Amino acid sequence: MSRPKVAAERDPRAGFRSDTRDCGSSVPQGLLRAARKSGQLNLSGRNLSEVPQCVWRINVDIPEKAKQNLSFGATERWWEQTDLTKLIISNNKLQALTDDLRLLPALTILDIHDNQLTSLPSAIRELENLQKLNASHNKLEILPKEITNLRNLKCLYLQHNELACIPEGFEQLINLEDLDLSNNRLTIVPASFCSLSSLVRLNLSSNQLKNLPAEISRMKRLKHLDCNSNLLETVPSELAGMDSLELLYLRRNKLRFLPEIPSCKLLKELHVGENQIEMLGAEHLKHLNSILVLDLRDNKLKSVPDEIALLQSLERLDLSNNDISSLPYALGNLHLKFLALEGNPLRTIRREIINKGTQEVLKYLRSKIKDDGPSQNDSTVETAMTLPSESIVNVHAIITLKILDYSDKQTTLIPDGVFDAVKSNIITTVNFSRNQLCEIPKRIVELKDMVSDVNLSFNKLSFISLELCLLQKLTFLDLRNNFLNSLPEEMESLIRLQMINLSFNRFKILPEVLYRIPTLETILISNNQVGYVDPQKMKTMENLTTLDLQNNDLLHIPPELGNCVNLRTLLLDGNPFRIPRAAILMKGTSAILEYLRDRIPT
Repeated sequence: MSRPKVAAERDPRAGFRSDTRDCGSSVPQGLLRAARKSGQLNLSGRNLSEVPQCVWRINVDIPEKAKQNLSFGATERWWEQTDLTKLIISNNKLQALTDDLRLLPALTILDIHDNQLTSLPSAIRELENLQKLNASHNKLEILPKEITNLRNLKCLYLQHNELACIPEGFEQLINLEDLDLSNNRLTIVPASFCSLSSLVRLNLSSNQLKNLPAEISRMKRLKHLDCNSNLLETVPSELAGMDSLELLYLRRNKLRFLPEIPSCKLLKELHVGENQIEMLGAEHLKHLNSILVLDLRDNKLKSVPDEIALLQSLERLDLSNNDISSLPYALGNLHLKFLALEGNPLRTIRREIINKGTQEVLKYLRSKIKDDGPSQNDSTVETAMTLPSESIVNVHAIITLKILDYSDKQTTLIPDGVFDAVKSNIITTVNFSRNQLCEIPKRIVELKDMVSDVNLSFNKLSFISLELCLLQKLTFLDLRNNFLNSLPEEMESLIRLQMINLSFNRFKILPEVLYRIPTLETILISNNQVGYVDPQKMKTMENLTTLDLQNNDLLHIPPELGNCVNLRTLLLDGNPFRIPRAAILMKGTSAILEYLRDRIPT
């Protein structure tokens, strides 16, 4: 009886008792029996106002079945059963935890989020094996100093509380890797706090911070720093030395200058929207070699320097709601997937071009780079198959921009003259959107060795022909606003496909073939009739970061979807399911995934 004896030694007052004591009907005996075998107990969402004694004493008391001298099978011998290592008591009405918490010294995970706790017991220092503590969404005003005794703690979630300060000695949590202090009342980050050298992710958003300590540069392993929604007017220059930093969030502050971060060569995302930044200079951009996302929306920028073209990895650029009147033509040479310009007094680009979206704007800017391109008279061809108004193909776009564009013609067939115009030129983008196509033109297969981006949106396609499946280099495929309800299995051969847009079609399930395209990063399938997704198959899609399932017919969200930890954007609004609640959805993808994981049967 070694384990009950160890627990009893920690509390000399603890004797052997029946496990029905103070349990009532709140904790079924079957759950306790299962917990003794698995070492895990989930009491989430049971309307508990206090933790029953039988839970605290699960490793101390003799089970009722043994108390009655009933025989135990080989797998049920209570004296050999597992100490509790994982306890989930989230989404209840707990106002306090007692010092009986010390009776569970083997805990590695304690989840008490979404309760009404105003404090944590000092006995928490006894949980020396604890690796993850989730106390978010409570009413904590102060943390006990004993929390600094948890030297094995790796993940600490304290967001959405009422904390005004960080206790002294916090730097003793030497193994802490993930810390969330967002949505509290912090006004200062003590310099000693920055000695958390193992920290990889730090969230300080939605507090009242006016500055960050220069010592933050000591966090040499930090990859993700979120300081959104504070009162920051400057960022310490020492931040430039954080050479592991990949994601930096500084939105909704009072910054007047973009920070210079020459050593942050791994930085992938910089979010500085909703500040008061007036100038963007070459010195701010020249070191952002790895940047994928640059968010500058809602500032006071008047211009964008030519050096923006140095950001060759940039995929998303948000310049909306500034005072920008013109854009450098060199911007057109970037391979942007998203460019936001609305809310600027742009005079050099017609509104109709902006309204057509990112690729049209980039195409326009590229066309302005060279003034020696073909004249308008040379840049079009006509075929005898259609009316002159429908037969115009922009040869300049073919030669210079590598785009075959025959969009917005409302035609039911793509004329042969369009494909003939390609001749021996290289084509990377095909745009046949906004027509009346009922099938994909067979001659598209002529481009199979070069085309990477195909737009067939806003047509009348009810099936996908096999010709499309032969486009070996296809990376982006837009099929939204058609009549599709299935995809051919042959699409599995699209081994480079990264993004597919299937929104506004007639799908009732997520097409099976998509699970077998491992390169997929983005699936947009909103506004269909999807009623089911397979979480086990989706977990195998290791590159999938964005999944848009909005406005479908999902009655149930499988908890196992929470295991898809690579998802950075999961959109579920507009479905008829009841759980997760809207309040959870509003917290964002990480909160949704965490919520779902907590509900996976153990």
